[in-house]
Amino acid sequence: MATQLIRGMGSFDKSCACVRQSRCSHPYFIRYRDATGSQREESGYATQQSALDRLTKVYEEKRSTPRAQADLRREIGKQRFGEYAPNWLARQRHYAPGSTRSVGQVLNSQLLPVLESRRMNAFTSTVVEDFITSMEERGVGPAAQQNAFDTLKKILLDARRRGGLAGDPFNGVVPPEYTPRRIAIPTLDEIHAIKAASSDELRVVVDLMSGCGLRNGEAYAANQERMVADDVYRITEQIDGRTRMPARLKHRKLGEFREAPMPSTVRESLLRFEKEHGVDSNGYLLRTQRAAYWAHTTLNYQWSAAKKRAGITRRLTPYSLRHFFASNCLANGIPITDVAEWMGHKNINMTFRIYRHLMPASIGRAAKLLNEGL
Repeated sequence: MATQLIRGMGSFDKSCACVRQSRCSHPYFIRYRDATGSQREESGYATQQSALDRLTKVYEEKRSTPRAQADLRREIGKQRFGEYAPNWLARQRHYAPGSTRSVGQVLNSQLLPVLESRRMNAFTSTVVEDFITSMEERGVGPAAQQNAFDTLKKILLDARRRGGLAGDPFNGVVPPEYTPRRIAIPTLDEIHAIKAASSDELRVVVDLMSGCGLRNGEAYAANQERMVADDVYRITEQIDGRTRMPARLKHRKLGEFREAPMPSTVRESLLRFEKEHGVDSNGYLLRTQRAAYWAHTTLNYQWSAAKKRAGITRRLTPYSLRHFFASNCLANGIPITDVAEWMGHKNINMTFRIYRHLMPASIGRAAKLLNEGL
């Protein structure tokens, strides 16, 4: 029979059928209500005192929590996932517009159809594992599974940080496994062929992406004022490919920037374009007859046309130019940590996952270098 303590503190007991439980070796379990009002149970306490100490600690934490804060935690815990998730996304003001749209698509296609009605304080590791299983049963692709899992983790850990979840719902959960397919890297001859068949504007985009590692939208924002040194290009913004408007960089707050090395060939390309076509009043190089900025539709159309004229049938996309930049860096012994910074990756794990196989004989090279030191 569970030992009931003072009101609000909880109880402890053993689940065995031993006659003298106080002397048997079976562990104690405890039951209590957390700050959100949810019933919790923990087991594995070797002694009655250790179980009591844990209950005392939980009780003191609840008593020391201000009433308003405790009420907020309970309110968050009672919210449905369908209410909390969109509000969470609205608070991610550091997201670029494209990132907001991508996360919104993951919410609407994968998370909300399955989890919309569940209360936040009802999420456990079992619920998360069942969600992963449901994606597998529905035939969701590995990449989409990982995106959905990563988004769910961000939302639930945010709710836990704010006190809506008492435990870690990802404790012991094995995340979906996704190995990116081998990337397509254009050869230097293919890049030269595409440039020869390109418009002057597309050549600027090709040079910035293959030579400096810029993303599509960052290349749309090509600007003479970003050449802050003869060999340095500063990336301060991107052009949203759908709205055709300037936006903050991906994984950066408003006003933040990053810098990338600028080969002399890229610098000469930008200066040549400026000399032949000029720039607008703010220093931007690229524009169309109908709009002040480039967009995804502009790039896709011109890229396809240039590939066709160049006779290239291999599956190459504009993003393949970023892969060429990374490959060129790593093949020349540039540290992958620098490559990750220049490319604007939020986490170096992303760089490792995509490009580690491009690092030339990392272990063998390290062994030779270490041998020289010995």
